Amino acid sequence: MSSIQVESTTSGPSGAEFIRRIVVLLFGLIQLAIVARIVLLVLNARETNGIVSGILNVSQVFVAPFDGILRTDALHASGSTLDITAVVALVAWSVIELVVVGAVAIFRREPA
Repeated sequence: MSSIQVESTTSGPSGAEFIRRIVVLLFGLIQLAIVARIVLLVLNARETNGIVSGILNVSQVFVAPFDGILRTDALHASGSTLDITAVVALVAWSVIELVVVGAVAIFRREPA
């Protein structure tokens, strides 16, 4: 009789990969809030609604640092508003995400 031993190993993400996933998740949530803000303002959603008000308040935290970069912060037409500052913030947060993910990638171990 011969016995066969099977060695089981669990392979999970490395520490750097785990951090990259967390960073992508956090920046994704920020970008989602900003996109929701842009859509709600373009659709002229009622700001008295609790959900709309909550989304606008949360997203304002991430849009505020980019206030005043351009001469025009928003374009208005027929009650709708295109928040130019939010668009700039969305692009800026995406660039920041790329830089952070690139920095984390430096410490990532690749299998040999």
